[in-house]
Amino acid sequence: MTIETVQRVAVLGAGSMGHGIAEVAAMGGYDVTIRDIEQEFVDDGYDQIEWSLEKLEEKGRLDESAEDILARVDTTTDLEAAVSDADLVIEAVPEVMDIKEDTFSSVDEHAPDHAILASNTSSLSISDIASATDRPEQVVGLHFFNPPVKMDLVEVTYGEATSDETAETAYAWAESIDKTPIYVRKDVHGFVVNTVLVPFMEEAAWMRSEDETTIQEADATMVYERGFPMGPFELNDFGGIDIGYHFRAESDQPVPPVVEEKVDNENLGKKSGKGFYDYDDGDGVDYLPEDSGDFDWLRTEAVMINKAAWLIGNDVATPEAIDTGCRLGGSFPEGMCRRGDRLGLDRVLEKLEDLHEEYGAERFEPCEYLIELVEDGWTGEDAGKGFYDYRTDPPYHYLEWEIDDEGVLNVVLSREERMNSMSEDMFMEIDRLLTSVDTDEVSCVVFEGAGDRAFSSGADITGFTSGEPTEIMEVDEMFQTVYEFERPTVAKIDGFCLGAGIELALACDIRIATEDSLIGTPETTLGVIPGGGATQRLVRLVGEARTKEMVFRGMQFDAAQAEEWGIVNHAVPAEEFEALVDEVVSDLTANAPLALKLAKDVIHDGQEAGLEAALAMEKKSFGLLATTDDMYEGVTAFRQNREPDFQGE
Repeated sequence: MTIETVQRVAVLGAGSMGHGIAEVAAMGGYDVTIRDIEQEFVDDGYDQIEWSLEKLEEKGRLDESAEDILARVDTTTDLEAAVSDADLVIEAVPEVMDIKEDTFSSVDEHAPDHAILASNTSSLSISDIASATDRPEQVVGLHFFNPPVKMDLVEVTYGEATSDETAETAYAWAESIDKTPIYVRKDVHGFVVNTVLVPFMEEAAWMRSEDETTIQEADATMVYERGFPMGPFELNDFGGIDIGYHFRAESDQPVPPVVEEKVDNENLGKKSGKGFYDYDDGDGVDYLPEDSGDFDWLRTEAVMINKAAWLIGNDVATPEAIDTGCRLGGSFPEGMCRRGDRLGLDRVLEKLEDLHEEYGAERFEPCEYLIELVEDGWTGEDAGKGFYDYRTDPPYHYLEWEIDDEGVLNVVLSREERMNSMSEDMFMEIDRLLTSVDTDEVSCVVFEGAGDRAFSSGADITGFTSGEPTEIMEVDEMFQTVYEFERPTVAKIDGFCLGAGIELALACDIRIATEDSLIGTPETTLGVIPGGGATQRLVRLVGEARTKEMVFRGMQFDAAQAEEWGIVNHAVPAEEFEALVDEVVSDLTANAPLALKLAKDVIHDGQEAGLEAALAMEKKSFGLLATTDDMYEGVTAFRQNREPDFQGE
């Protein structure tokens, strides 16, 4: 079976996951039947889909009307009717193996012979679920993250009998509904994300049980020093302390005493009003930056990195899949393989060995793959290789790029899970790309943000809180590289363009935006000032008064006002956006590259010179161009009434 044969999808279970999966399937163009055991459950799920689609339509985030999408959704309480003509069946019933097996046995009886049967389980064995059918080779895990409409990640998990054809079709289907799938090639408990994520919460709980930290100290350190979106105890409360407890219990692993105590007392976190923090009678999450201190963050991260190494060494997942899972499924600032390479795998191994010697716990035992890497001298980025190979073709973690047939270098800021906020790695990757690319192959550069919400929401502040001041002061080098690049650069702005995002746009030569994009410099509201050139480039664009007002007030306004002020070249309705960008880029690619380069140099350098000196620069550049092959080609093409074919010579 291939992706082309998937036309109709059945989703079993109309709860939060079920109706969410049905919604994204319908948004992806598929006919969907959603089924549950009671009509009221089905009706509630359908109503939730309708409400969500209307909200998305109001925000302009649908490619077609909510009514048209909803028309592709059917409902029923009859399992046979739901699956009898389905090409793909996705189960989203409660996380109880008996219920899963009963469901799959019934589906196997009524679904077409060619149909793929998928489970949305987050941790239960795909192999065990598949054993309830007579087609285990057509059973696969499709683990969506909650809520499916907002979360992009899908874990595509093999059972012992799952065929490559089944997994590849499921993977392609996830891509077809605009999700980002990763392969989990072996049926391990927790798959990829939970295998790495659970130790983040668990190790802090062990340290709290051993009186080695406080709740506030652990959370503050991991958020304000290590850049995670939530602290381990905060995340425990947010997700439900019982969830992690049952995850460990299912795998016969010891549970930290403080977690066991919370579950025994039914203090399960935010949903029960009290967990590690008190939400009913207390202030809820109350840690502050000054609470960070002596928490042993390396202990937590070493265990997480060791788990990632175990997944790789056992052929469960690749470093790329693990890091994608960490970022999209856990909202980590970076994947744990990338973090391990940055820390140094020798440092990680030494920490694990010390912990294993001190505590003797199995979770601290270094895995064979990590040991092998260190013994071979592949200790991470500084050594040229670790989980990733940095020697010949270093990976791009946060950029997607290609050069098209017209020489347009299209660069996508690919950190959609954080609204394309710029991390230190992203800064370095933009700089590396522009300094290493063959400019003879490039006619112009177009920067845009991944997804439909942001060009870039700014710098990832949490990623810089642990940096040294001298290191943080170097971030403007990338912006200067963009500003000085030999070819024209275009910022294609759709959505949020704040802080470092507007600074990247200001470093570009031309800025085009959808009229309702949000432009601004909010840094002073965060206790800092722009650090990538905004104060200087803005003042040259809009003058001192407006620059001071923008920066001092931390102003944010729509692109229509930004166009009025002269910050963007064009602000247009969304339906005109792509056509205008194409028109501008077409003009840039058609013109003589040498002339564009010298024009850019004269415009930039002339701003720093007096008028007489600037005019002299212009005249000199004109004289140089007057003797080039491009000039003769331009004149000849004009006389012959044809398009010129400039060669950059």
